[in-house]
Formats: sequence, C-alpha cells, structure tokens
Amino acid sequence: MTSLATDLDLLGAEFWRWHDATSFRTSDDIPRVERPAGWLPRFDPEAIDGFRRALADFTARWRAFDAVELAALPVEVQVDHRLLGAALARTHWQLDVLRNWERDAVFLTSQVLGPWFDLLLPPPPFESSRQAGLVRVLAAVPSAVDQAIANLERAGVAALARVAAADLRDIGDRLATSVAEAAALTDAATAAALEAARPAAGDALERYRAWLETSADRLSAEAIVGRDAFTWYLRHVALITAEPDELVRAAMGDHRRSVVAELATRTRYRDLPERPLAASAEAESLDEAAAEAEVRAFYESSDLLSQPPSLRRYRFAPTPAYLGPLAFLGVNDDLGSIRRRDEDSTHYVPVPAADLPYFDAANARDARLGIIHEGAHSQQLTLSWANPRPMRRHFIDSIANEGIAHYNEELMLTAGLFADAPHSQSVVHNFMRLRALRVIVDVNLATGAFSLPEAVDFFVRQVPMDVETATEETAYYVATPGLAMSYLVGKHEVQRLVADAAVAAELEGAPFSLRELHDAIWRNGNVPMSLLRWQLLGDRGDVDTLDAAGKWWQQPPQG
Repeated sequence: MTSLATDLDLLGAEFWRWHDATSFRTSDDIPRVERPAGWLPRFDPEAIDGFRRALADFTARWRAFDAVELAALPVEVQVDHRLLGAALARTHWQLDVLRNWERDAVFLTSQVLGPWFDLLLPPPPFESSRQAGLVRVLAAVPSAVDQAIANLERAGVAALARVAAADLRDIGDRLATSVAEAAALTDAATAAALEAARPAAGDALERYRAWLETSADRLSAEAIVGRDAFTWYLRHVALITAEPDELVRAAMGDHRRSVVAELATRTRYRDLPERPLAASAEAESLDEAAAEAEVRAFYESSDLLSQPPSLRRYRFAPTPAYLGPLAFLGVNDDLGSIRRRDEDSTHYVPVPAADLPYFDAANARDARLGIIHEGAHSQQLTLSWANPRPMRRHFIDSIANEGIAHYNEELMLTAGLFADAPHSQSVVHNFMRLRALRVIVDVNLATGAFSLPEAVDFFVRQVPMDVETATEETAYYVATPGLAMSYLVGKHEVQRLVADAAVAAELEGAPFSLRELHDAIWRNGNVPMSLLRWQLLGDRGDVDTLDAAGKWWQQPPQG
C-alpha cells in the first residue's frame, strides 16, 4: 500500500515538472509557475501534438492505479489521486476544448509578450539568468508573432481579435519605453543585446496589431463551449456538483443581498466624507505596510487565522517604469512560486488619480481592501506551497483559490476589520456585488446568452465599473469559462464547509475552533472543497455525486 502512495507521488512530481515546462503562459497571478531555464511558450501545431501525446501517456499511467487498492489507502492519499486526475482533465480542457492557443488573440498576445512582463515582475536586482531571459524573450517575438497570426488565420475569433488590437495600440512605443527602462538595470552587454532586439520585436508587434485590425471582420464568431462542456468542466476540473442554473440562481440572491447591504451602509454614513486618495504611490505603499501589520494582528486577536512570524509579507510598491506601459499583460503583482515562497510578494500600484480603474481606486483609499483579497492569496499560496503533501502545492482550478480570497473579504467585513472605515464597508459590499455579477456573466457567456459587448455593458451598468476594467475582465472570461464565477462559487463552497463543520461540532458537543479550520483550509487552499469536505468532515456526498458523472476521459468534450 505504501508503494502505491509513493508511486502516485512520483507520477505527480513527473507530471508537474512537465506541466511547468510546457503549460501556456497566463495573465492570471494564481496559476503562474517558475519556468525552467530557456523556457518560451510553444503554441505551434507540432508542439500541441506533442502535448497531447504526453497527456495521453500521463492519463494512462494515472488510470492504471488499482481502484480497490486505492480505496484501502487513507483518504488523504485518495484525495491526492483525484487531484492529479483534475489536473489532467484541466490540461485536456485547455488543449482541446478552449483551444485558446489558436482561437484567442488576447491569449496569443500573452504568449508572445507576456514572458517579458513576467520576467520583470520580481523586484530588482536582475540577476544574470533573468537578464539572459529578457534577451531571449525579446528576440523570439517576431517568430512568435508569425505563429500567432498563422494560428488565428485558421481558427481566430473576431471579438477577441478586436480586444487584442485595442490592447496593442501604440505597442511599439510602449515596448521601447519598457525596454529602455529595463535595460538601465542590466549590465552593458545585456543592455546592448536588448536594444539590438527591440526594433524587430516592436515592428512585429505593430504588424500583429495591424493584422488584427484588418482581419478581425473575417474571423469566426465567438467560440461558445456550450452547457454540456461547461458542466463537464464543473464535474471533472473544478469538482463542483452544482448545475449551472443553480450557480446563477445563487449568484442572483447574493447580488440582491449585496445591493441592499451597500445601499444601507452608504445611506447610514452618507454625511461622512470618503477617505482621500493616497498622496502618491510611495505613500500608498507605506500605508499598506502599516495596514498589513494591522490585518495580521486582527486575524490573531480575533482568533480567525494563525499568523506565524515566518509567514512572508505582502507589500505594495510603485509601478516601475518598465512595467507600466505593458500593464495590460497581467495582474500587476509578483506572488512568487514554490521555490520562492520565503520571498515577500509585491503588488504594484499606479499613481493615485481620480480616474483610476476599479480595484486600484479602492486600494488608493484603503490599502486593506487589497490586502483582504490579494493578501489572502499571498498567504494561502505560501502555506499551500509548503504543504507536506506535494500534490497539494500546485494550482488546479481558480474556484478553490479565489473562493478562499473572496470568503476572506466577507469574513473580514463581518468580523469588524472596517469598523473605523464605513465607506470601505460599502466598497466590500460592492466587491460582493461584482463577484455575484461575474457568475451571471460567466455562465451566460459560456452558453451564448451574452456576447462580449453585452457582457461589458452589463458590468458597466450593474457594478458600476469603468469600461476599461469591464472590457479587460470580460475579454479574459469569454475565453476562460469558469474563471469569472470562481470567486462567488468558491466562497459558497468554503462557507458550506465551515458552516457544516461548526454545526457538526455543536451536535456532537465537541469543541470547535474557527482558527484551526481556517488554518487547514488555507494550508490546503489548492484543493477543491468537495475533496476537502471528504478529508476534514468525512463527508463524501459530493465525491459520490462527482463519481456518478462518469470518468472524465470516457466522453471528454471537444472544442
């Protein structure tokens, strides 16, 4: 039996090494991984065929584990086996259902230029390996653009091509600024190599933008995964038992509740002035350092979540000049990696101004509003990366991670963190309003009830939200069904687990510690709550429902 568990760990380690070397670049901050030396994204048909063959081999080896012998092992080992299965299903979902590598121009822009952005995210100094990576990535841009255009000629989606073209406006000049600012922090040889590679890279990106603008009208209509494929994702990747319609109904209920709560709070404190914007990005960063210490102390004094002294810090910093021009390429923070879990994480903030985007505007008035979400990510990832069970150190699906962070937002509001800041209370209610609307948008995009422009308009009217942020969010979600809904759906999953654990303890007359349960959830924050319920509560009801949906490889959807 021990040998079986060891074999599973070995297979998992091999899979995750392969995954980190071959998976696509993402603009999201949670799934980012540390890449091997010399890595560049591959999205040419030959590489995709190789990925499919490797996935088939991993799947066959995973399926070869004897079900009877697995059932005799401890629950935590069985959970690990199912986690690896979900990771394999996600790889199929990305390669053969979403197929963003040939459909989505925004995604392909991310593959072409995103690695440059990612290499710049960790704060300086730029060590030699990172300098070499910057040169390699910049030199590869022209050939990557050629491959992106070839893929989109075959299968590109019109709406996403238009969004990508807008993202790339003035990209030659913006890249030149980024390169010049980054080169100033490198050695002379690297700076010369970057300047030599920049013109061709900038010309290629301008050519890509021009091609998108002139070709968008002849590309295909939006690629809708459909209800059946979306439900397959819920059952086999996210490990969620609810039907799509149930998720929308629950979100509509949360939306109404958050609208009323926000209205009541704003009405009660209508005569109090709002907190002013931070005076500068530097001042905002100093405010955040003090606020993070306050939040940590609040967790401890409220007995909600352990804050060991060894836990790294979550910091704000002014956006560097080499990142600002390319901020559209991803979440502007560096949350680290499994091998960098002891390094402080950094979130880059823009200069405070009246027209800041939605989340930046909130942070500029009260840094705690960012700490209770992105700061929760930082802590959850740090704890999960150190999980004694290696299979649980890796991202599987956003519903678990984003669910914990959104749960934490409401937890901090309810527990009284913002008692001194009534308008921040209103903002948290508005966050909850946004998260609920995301579910409605996500499911409607997946089923075809919304077009991309309709989804943007829905966000702008209902949150309300600025058009820039709404367009950025919706463009990403239309190509990644399940991400937009992950915040609220995941929060509901965490709340259900916590509530059921507390009620079970009450019925049994047993002691119950919210802190201890939260510690376990954060430490296992990459694990879907359906599996965590099984391990922590002994409740395999969700697992049985998921099993009834069949094996994921028997009839996998195709895009």
